[in-house]
Amino acid sequence: MAEDNNQAAQGQNQQLQFSLQRIYIKDISFESPNSPAVFQQPFKPKVGLDLNTSSEQVGEDLYEVVIKVTAQVSHAESGTTSFLVEVEQAGLFRIAGLQGEQLDHTLGAFCPNVLFPYARECIDNLVNRGSFPPLMLAPVNFEAMYAQKKQRQAEGSDTAQ
Repeated sequence: MAEDNNQAAQGQNQQLQFSLQRIYIKDISFESPNSPAVFQQPFKPKVGLDLNTSSEQVGEDLYEVVIKVTAQVSHAESGTTSFLVEVEQAGLFRIAGLQGEQLDHTLGAFCPNVLFPYARECIDNLVNRGSFPPLMLAPVNFEAMYAQKKQRQAEGSDTAQ
């Protein structure tokens, strides 16, 4: 009977635990270097978007995941920068019971999917406060980004050998 209780306790310890502890802005920036001149011409935007994710362990079973989104919007004809917005949206996740590839996949794809709507809303809010039309970013397929990252890593290790 004591063995049954001990085995049950070990099973519970290895059970998957996932919880979002906190969502926060790690860094934020908005620049409109050519204002007010950009407001005196028709708004014909050309959007450049850069998106990166990173993660690190910050405690026992505690991980920080960061999505960095940079959008540079310029005038399509002149190339003049209308605005540049950058947001680092972060979250603290408690994850237990996952290791290796499963943990890497959770940190590289699942957690960024949780954070992206917050980054998207923050960017839209900053752009509106800068007196520009809304910049609603399309949903991002973090699963595909993660798969591409893994493929690049595999190709890099193949060429290194």
